[in-house]
Amino acid sequence: MSAAEPTPGAPYRVPPEPNRWPSILLATGIHAALLAFLWIGINWQNNEPVAVEAEVWDMKTQSAAPPAPPPPQPVEETPPPPPAPAPAPAPAPKVTPPPVEEKVAPKPPDIALERDKQRKLEKAKRQEEEREERAEAAREEQKRQDLADKLAREKAEKAEKAAKADKAEKLAAKRDAEKLAQKKADEADRKAQELADKKAADKAAEKKEADKLAAAEKKKAAEKAAKAKEAAENKMIAASRAEEMRRLTGQAGAGNGTNGTAAKSTAPRSDAGYVASITSAIKSRSSYAGDTDVPGNPKVVFHVEQLPTGEIVSVRKTKSSGIPEFDRAVENAINKSSPLPKKKDGTVERSLEVGFSMKDLN
Repeated sequence: MSAAEPTPGAPYRVPPEPNRWPSILLATGIHAALLAFLWIGINWQNNEPVAVEAEVWDMKTQSAAPPAPPPPQPVEETPPPPPAPAPAPAPAPKVTPPPVEEKVAPKPPDIALERDKQRKLEKAKRQEEEREERAEAAREEQKRQDLADKLAREKAEKAEKAAKADKAEKLAAKRDAEKLAQKKADEADRKAQELADKKAADKAAEKKEADKLAAAEKKKAAEKAAKAKEAAENKMIAASRAEEMRRLTGQAGAGNGTNGTAAKSTAPRSDAGYVASITSAIKSRSSYAGDTDVPGNPKVVFHVEQLPTGEIVSVRKTKSSGIPEFDRAVENAINKSSPLPKKKDGTVERSLEVGFSMKDLN
């Protein structure tokens, strides 16, 4: 494989532009030689031309030209004879005619010299024509070379443009492929995220449902325990009341020997300080996390039974606030406050009506 042939698969390389200096130098040398040849040819025989005089004869018939004679020997020019003296004019009365000049016979032309000169002129003309032909051929060759160079440059430019267009097309195709791959990856990520979110939502819904069921079970258990506790408290209250009634009946049957201290201690009495101490004790143990910014001022009322020691026997709701969470918070606070504070004299009221408004807890 020659060095000029491109290697298969190799990138296209633009061939170097041919050097014009050799052509320029060759054309310059040819013109210089032509000028030198013309100068030498013109100055080769620079003899002083011989004066020739010829007569023109009107000849109806022309004979063939004789063969070319040998080159003539240089002939010395003979000066023309002096004109003959004019004859003496005849005597005239007064008019003297002008003298008539005698014509000098012309020297016959040197035909050989004319032919030689004609041949030289024809030879110089042929040489000039040959030089013009060579110059024209050189110009045509230069034009062909310039045209070939121009075509080569255009071909190289077209090849370069085609290579650039192919490269740009490949680059655009690569970018489109990358965009498509990125789009597919984003779509896959989005679907995966949606699937994960759906699984998380399903799991959260299952957990919420499980928590709801657990809360329902817990509520049922709490209600059941509250009912059991209420039944036990009612039973204890009934037993305590029965015991108290027996005690009171026993004291009443004993006669006037008692001073009625027990009856006095269990009688309902209105004591603002006692009510305030109970309210403060219950309020300090309340914990309602709900929103208290509601229309109006909802109120809940509980009936509380307690022992003479202040321990709460039962708590029964007699009026709801309409907000179950608030009602439970107050009920829990009452149960946590056992034993309730006593009066200043150490007695308690066995039955109490305890009421709380929502804004009382602020």
